[in-house]
Amino acid sequence: MSFNELNSVENYIIKQLTGVNLNTNEVSDDITSYGATWKYKSPKDLQRSINEVLIEKDLKNALIQLNPEITLNPDLADEVIYKLRAILISVHQVGLARANEEFFKWLYGDKTMPFGENNRHVPIRLIDLENLDKNSYIATTQFRIHHRETKIPDVVLFINGIPVVIGEAKTPIRPSVTWLDGAHEVHDIYEDAVSQLFVPNILSFATEGKELYYGAIRTPLEFWAPWRLENDEDDIAKRLGLGEVGKELTDLLSPQRLLDIMQNFSLFTTNKKKQRIKIIPRFQQYEGANKIVERVKEGRIKKGLIWHFQGSGKSLLMVFAAQKLRKEKDLKSPTIIVLVDRTDLDTQISGTFNAADIANVETTESISELQTLLERDTRKIIISMIFKFRDAKPNMNTRENIIVLVDEAHRTQEGDLGRQMRAALPNAFLFGLTGTPVNKADKNTFWAFGAEEDKEGYMSRYTFHDSIRDNATLPLHFEPRLVDVHVDKETIDKAFAEFKESAALSDEEADALNKKSAKMSAFLKSPERVAKIVEDIAFHFKEKVAPHGFKAMIVTPDRYACVKYKEVLDTYFPEEASRVVISTSANDDFEFKQKSGINKSEQEKIVDEFNDAQSDLKFIIVTAKLLTGFDAPILQTMYLDKSIKDHTLLQAICRTNRLYKGKSFGRIVDYFGVFDDAAKALQFDEESIKSVISNLSELRDKLPKAIEEALSHFKGVDRSIEGFEGLEAAQNVINNNDKKDAFAKDYKYLSKLWESLSPDTILNQYQHDYKWLTQVFESVRPAADGIGKLLWFTLGAQTTKLIHENVHVGDVHSLEEFVLDADVIEDIFNNPDPKNAKKIEKLLVKRFKEHSGDPKFKSLSERLEALRDKAQMGLITSIEFVKELCKLAKETIKAEREIAEVLQEKTPKAALTELFLELKTDQTPAVVERIVEDIDAIVRVVRFPGWQKTSSGEREVQKSLRKALLKYKLHKDQILFDRAYAYIKEYY
Repeated sequence: MSFNELNSVENYIIKQLTGVNLNTNEVSDDITSYGATWKYKSPKDLQRSINEVLIEKDLKNALIQLNPEITLNPDLADEVIYKLRAILISVHQVGLARANEEFFKWLYGDKTMPFGENNRHVPIRLIDLENLDKNSYIATTQFRIHHRETKIPDVVLFINGIPVVIGEAKTPIRPSVTWLDGAHEVHDIYEDAVSQLFVPNILSFATEGKELYYGAIRTPLEFWAPWRLENDEDDIAKRLGLGEVGKELTDLLSPQRLLDIMQNFSLFTTNKKKQRIKIIPRFQQYEGANKIVERVKEGRIKKGLIWHFQGSGKSLLMVFAAQKLRKEKDLKSPTIIVLVDRTDLDTQISGTFNAADIANVETTESISELQTLLERDTRKIIISMIFKFRDAKPNMNTRENIIVLVDEAHRTQEGDLGRQMRAALPNAFLFGLTGTPVNKADKNTFWAFGAEEDKEGYMSRYTFHDSIRDNATLPLHFEPRLVDVHVDKETIDKAFAEFKESAALSDEEADALNKKSAKMSAFLKSPERVAKIVEDIAFHFKEKVAPHGFKAMIVTPDRYACVKYKEVLDTYFPEEASRVVISTSANDDFEFKQKSGINKSEQEKIVDEFNDAQSDLKFIIVTAKLLTGFDAPILQTMYLDKSIKDHTLLQAICRTNRLYKGKSFGRIVDYFGVFDDAAKALQFDEESIKSVISNLSELRDKLPKAIEEALSHFKGVDRSIEGFEGLEAAQNVINNNDKKDAFAKDYKYLSKLWESLSPDTILNQYQHDYKWLTQVFESVRPAADGIGKLLWFTLGAQTTKLIHENVHVGDVHSLEEFVLDADVIEDIFNNPDPKNAKKIEKLLVKRFKEHSGDPKFKSLSERLEALRDKAQMGLITSIEFVKELCKLAKETIKAEREIAEVLQEKTPKAALTELFLELKTDQTPAVVERIVEDIDAIVRVVRFPGWQKTSSGEREVQKSLRKALLKYKLHKDQILFDRAYAYIKEYY
């Protein structure tokens, strides 16, 4: 038996969850206890029609069992099911996130119905969240569902007849097929085609038997995450395979875990575009928040330190922890205090809580307000800044169920604020969260948070390596580009020693520091040096950042330098391409304040504009602001011209490591020499911290070997031959899936190196080889919607540019001059020449691809495959092979003619009518016939023969279509417009 998607992965998932082996139809005895609750049912035994999302029989039984009022009158269950069906149907009007949010209110038990005495409203329970054994847990496979289309997800898990998990399995034996192909199917196909199935969804997962990734509804694929096992210290990456995936699956998909994620770790929030989105936790957020909750419930240890690397989601961890703590009945309505230490962080944290609509959140604006809230024994989530404890009285509130979460804990020790906080809230639980590891200088200051019982002082640790491994953050590359002037490092270090060192200098403090070293300040801001650096930034940005659609931050020595950099940058870019973000003080002169000062709301607008990919703003210029607590995933490159170190350095450079579409690393361009000695600059005990940054010089060293390995797939191929002969020779060497995938893997690694290094001059000597490899890669790459999303990926901007500059590879198209028509085929059949076989084969394959959705052509394609196999095994002569090919070609021409006749019968108006009826919604006017008449009339006036091939023709027809749709208020429906325009292009 061969290994495939069904027998090796899909059936393995069912075996792990239920103990049923579908390959042998045996039931295992050794099923783990938390997986045993799932029972397998074949799709035919589910007692549902193809259109039904819910297994209504199971749901009705649960409603009767869990709700006393429905127990007395079982017919009431139908009323609840009717309400749930209405939410499923509403998905097309309100969108999947809002429908999911509404359904979750029922799953939580937050909804009521008038089923009590005198029509009193009583809460309705769909799931027993207290006694989990009272629920039914069904797992099924090949779940056929039809709404707009028919789809068949591989695995669906039901709790009380409600589908809460969708899973997709992929083949484990083809290197280019990964979990990402399954995730793509769930996210890009199923969620649109059968969106009702996802309305009750807790999470979806995908695996190819090597890795397991999961995501919430509408989660872009780059944000799907792996699940890790708690306290699993081994390097999981080294132990990929079914065994590990099985452990992760049974852990993630245990009913206890799923219902915990549903109740306490599912956030519905609003993004910057005012869209409703759903967030579920990554493993480290789930584990960290639960460790806080467990420690508080236990009540024995009153503190703990959580180190999760910068960018791995500490703000959400605090939201999850606060939400679960507030819901814990045993804690009797606790007070949660979230403390931050900077105004910009205050904005970020409170913004995260507010956007997620967390109930009972207070943000304090003053010390007295915070003290009043505590003295009044307020039972809410209070967000405040730590310095507000400066004048706090001892024993302000002695309650036990106060939990304090301190963000960026390494910076809270100044002025003994930690001690004052402990004195004011003597019995509170105190948890510190930090994104940077403890360094030597901080060892003694962590007395407030690190519990002796915790190994190495950390209650939960998620390192840089963990976050890279799990794709929670991106790797960082640094590029030293020192200006050819000596920087007196000792003078700077001495000035730093003289000045009271704080973790993040304010704008004013940075200025004061430079006054202490007037020479250094003058040197750093000398017009010649600034001009040279800005010229380099402009070149670097245009070559390496802008083509990818990313943005940049420039960090300068002080506030006055920010202004100088902006002035010079304006000579290379439009004025609106950059903004200075600094604060001004009362001592600044009027002109400086007027020109450069911005208030809090202006800063927020700048940040929003910067995060908008379509905006003109490409650079933010800062000296101290936005180096911490600034979350801009579109920021990829930081141009650093300032001396910073330790925590601040690590926090600053990690502004660039957030995930963003198409972004594979964050980049620091160092003009100051901060990284001359990276180990010294980042003075931490952890050995791992030294590898936070990879030097581009290391990448340069790896390039020759990467080129060599990619070329090794083409031994014996003469790369000097141009045109289709040369390309065909290269393709023939990698003539099966395994060889193609092996080449793709090496090429992918090489292209990442190339994109990282471009436009480094080292690339010049390899340009010819890389261009050749890229063209071969492009020629064998599957179509965009094919399989193998990770290996057969989209090319980077620099590589695409290289292809565009060398388009002449198109010579291969000369093959298509061979025409396939009845006369030619007849001629070849009567005079069979084996040389013509290859040409006919290629043309047939091309024709079959064009009609890939048509069953008739699929059958012809299968016959071609069988014919090829016969020829390869020597079962027919080359002359017979050519004759059989000619017969296939004749049938292909006949089938194409039939399609053409059908298309001719389909009038333009009939096609448009069919389209409007297909896309008709409640908002579409009833007069479809009149809409079609109008479009037909107006398009016929403006069109002309061959209009599709001219930009002016396309523009006129598009304008006419918009005008026709505007009359019926349909002009904003982009999908309708795009589909209608495609029909017009085809039929007119």
